[in-house]
Amino acid sequence: MTHHLHPLQAAVLAGLLLATGGVRAADTSAPQQLERWSAQASAPGNAERGQQLFTQRHGAEWSCSSCHHSPPTRAGQHASTGKPIAPLAPAFNREAFTDSAKVDKWFRRNCKDVLSRECSPGEKANVLAYLLRLKP
Repeated sequence: MTHHLHPLQAAVLAGLLLATGGVRAADTSAPQQLERWSAQASAPGNAERGQQLFTQRHGAEWSCSSCHHSPPTRAGQHASTGKPIAPLAPAFNREAFTDSAKVDKWFRRNCKDVLSRECSPGEKANVLAYLLRLKP
């Protein structure tokens, strides 16, 4: 016997899956992340400073743009592993900066690679202000 769901039942089931984590939904957005870091830094993000931080080397072998390109509007590639990297600018990748845990993890790792330390909230706000300025 085949059982078909009524459209209303299917909608309720989909809602339950979302609510219980059966389907991963975004928990944040790039503008919300910018707001969080700007508040922590007690200053708004500065796109010009963010672009400088993103494109310059800081004593290490790499800059952010070594893997993410400059501007980061197309797919990149990890400089040592060759692993593909989705475009970083939110206007070119709707998934960018939508998962707080991933955002925090990758900023921590990448800042240590580029700066040999974690980024400050102000540096994160600046980089994200730059990334949000990039439009198709």
